[in-house]
Amino acid sequence: MTTDNLEERETPQPMEEELLDEQESDSRQFVTFIAGNEVFAVDMAPVQEIIRVPEVVRVPLAPPTLEGLANLRGKVLPIISLRRVFGFDDIEYNDATRAIVIDIGQPLGFVVDRVASVVGVEPGKIEGVESIRGTVNTDLISGLIKDVGGHAMIMVLDFAKLIAQEFAEIAAIDKKGGADRRSAVAEQDDDDIGDELQLVSFEVAGQEYAMAIEDVQEIVQIPEEIIHVPHSESHVVGIMTLRNRLLPLVNLRRMFNLPSRENDDHSRIVVVALGSASVGVVMDSVNEVLRVAKTDVDPMPGLLARDGELADITDICRLNNGKRLVSIISANNLFRHSDVKEAMATVETMHDDGARNSAGDQDDVSSDDDEQMVVFRLDKEEFGVPIDTVQEIVRVPEELTHVPKAPPFVEGVINLRGSVLPVIDLRRRLGMPPVERSDRQRVMVFLISGMRTGFIVDSVAEVLKIHRSAIEPAPRLSSEQSKLLARMANLEKQQRMVQLIEPAHLLDDGDRIKLAQLNG
Repeated sequence: MTTDNLEERETPQPMEEELLDEQESDSRQFVTFIAGNEVFAVDMAPVQEIIRVPEVVRVPLAPPTLEGLANLRGKVLPIISLRRVFGFDDIEYNDATRAIVIDIGQPLGFVVDRVASVVGVEPGKIEGVESIRGTVNTDLISGLIKDVGGHAMIMVLDFAKLIAQEFAEIAAIDKKGGADRRSAVAEQDDDDIGDELQLVSFEVAGQEYAMAIEDVQEIVQIPEEIIHVPHSESHVVGIMTLRNRLLPLVNLRRMFNLPSRENDDHSRIVVVALGSASVGVVMDSVNEVLRVAKTDVDPMPGLLARDGELADITDICRLNNGKRLVSIISANNLFRHSDVKEAMATVETMHDDGARNSAGDQDDVSSDDDEQMVVFRLDKEEFGVPIDTVQEIVRVPEELTHVPKAPPFVEGVINLRGSVLPVIDLRRRLGMPPVERSDRQRVMVFLISGMRTGFIVDSVAEVLKIHRSAIEPAPRLSSEQSKLLARMANLEKQQRMVQLIEPAHLLDDGDRIKLAQLNG
């Protein structure tokens, strides 16, 4: 039998079915493979399949032997480098490189240089490891196969011991029996919330606007495909499909009679909701989430206030002692605008004409089935946090004030409306390499055990509603990772995996004490 029998096929077959033609005997079946310059074997029983090495998502705080997480037919599969397990140098993958999927409680993919063959071995040819114990570390070897398959000696790997050794912390966690890994969200300061507005700010034609965060359903990237409606007005961008429903799109530049421009990588669609109705508004970029004192918000001056078509802007927010003015758009007034009414009527007409998406009948799924996440990036990977844990999102100032005797994990502090806000680089917190500061970086502010703390991220991508069915427990790879990154969103159709962070675990007890001393 050749290794081709074990390769992943379009319609994968169970390994046992492939071996029905083998004659029953006392012999045991082994898969042999090469890692480094050594020949190893694994018992066939736990081998699910052998695949080419898939693309992976890197996981912070994981053991160094972990390459990352892959999506294998809708399931999350950890990929582990056997070369790193044995201390061999890394090499580039080639056409022969494979991942052997072993299932001992949880499927894991082990990368090997090459799979040699499947061999049947008589019990008499399997020896103990006593003969080589003096010269080789035999902790992970359960036996030796001699003179089989053209190899003088093949070492049989004990993958159960290997997994226990590499993920010892997780084995300890499992023995203790985990309760629900997702901790309760830290309680908000009700007095502060009552005196503040939480706004999502965005930019159009160099001017900054904002909307109340409760009116913003989500923020998504410009899709590759937008249905352009013939004979529609210029402000109606078209129709997009968002989770099996049709969403009308309007352009705020056109609504406000501002010069048009092409969308780019910074452009975003802000999905605004009013009751059961929703519309997507195209913005040049989304800036940040602001928490603004109500005393800094004034009604639109009577001289400038307008009725009817141009009544969308109801208030002006004064930031930085009035140097930064943000126009607040009322969602209620926005839906009265004739442009939005026409865009929504266009969708209704398409429904009436039978052009509803074939899955649209399932659109009325309760919002309780979705979780709303703020998605941000660190390097090439996407992470998410529940939107209700985010206090605000602000730009990284040009200079952070460095405080003497501050904890080493603190990058510096900033003055956030009169309060000292310690700022931590999330890359450093997750053990990732640092990068130079850029305009796209943001500070995400969380309330952790009653203490406001900012974390620098590479960029904030979008606000995304994720159906609960797409959220699953993340593979347990280390004790710290299992608390901080306990869940992940596996968006198979989009070929995305978003690692979900529990902000309450971003600081441990010692960190919180040090930060309290800094604030005190």
